[in-house]
Amino acid sequence: MGDQQHIDQRQPSSGDLPPPYALVAEFASIAAVRRAARRLRDEGFEKWDVHSPFPIHGINADMGLRPTILPWITLVHGVVGCLLGLLLVWWINAKTVPGVPTFLQGYEFLVSGKPLFSLPANIPILFELTVLLAAFGTLLGMLGLNKIPMLANPLFYYDEFTRATDDRFFVVVEAADPLFDLQRTTELLDSLDPVDVELIVERLDAPPPVQRSSQPEGEGR
Repeated sequence: MGDQQHIDQRQPSSGDLPPPYALVAEFASIAAVRRAARRLRDEGFEKWDVHSPFPIHGINADMGLRPTILPWITLVHGVVGCLLGLLLVWWINAKTVPGVPTFLQGYEFLVSGKPLFSLPANIPILFELTVLLAAFGTLLGMLGLNKIPMLANPLFYYDEFTRATDDRFFVVVEAADPLFDLQRTTELLDSLDPVDVELIVERLDAPPPVQRSSQPEGEGR
């Protein structure tokens, strides 16, 4: 086994260092980050993510991710849109309710003895409202599930993190995770053969102080 990595475990006082936001482990290869993802999954961590410059096939299974609920959000909004469209065309074309103000009344108009309400004639309206609300639900659901917009994030101050769009792979374990413990989680990440491990703190106005462990480029073992 190669040289062991070193990380400064000295704990600064609460006045010196803001609360931790996350631990970030940097990896040089797909195989290494996939091994790390499987280990964190098996350990039971919940609030963590993998960042890479391109999609990694199989990473969802490695992370133990459940299927997204976005299709259900789309379905619910589509059904609501269809029902609203049905109510709309029924009300304005075939219904008059005594006592309701005139501007809220429907307009019952008999044409050539045809029914006041006919579903086939109104299918275009139902279709359009179904698609409209499903599209809005999909967009807003996607933004909500991805916590967008997030205008500021402590990770933005970690210079190496910009390589997540170039040639590096990162695992981010948030301090909000129920299993997060600074020392034990650092030791766990350090055991996964990373290039680097960083502690990112909750500071959005300036680059935060970090704890660093490093070794030469590559996996090193």
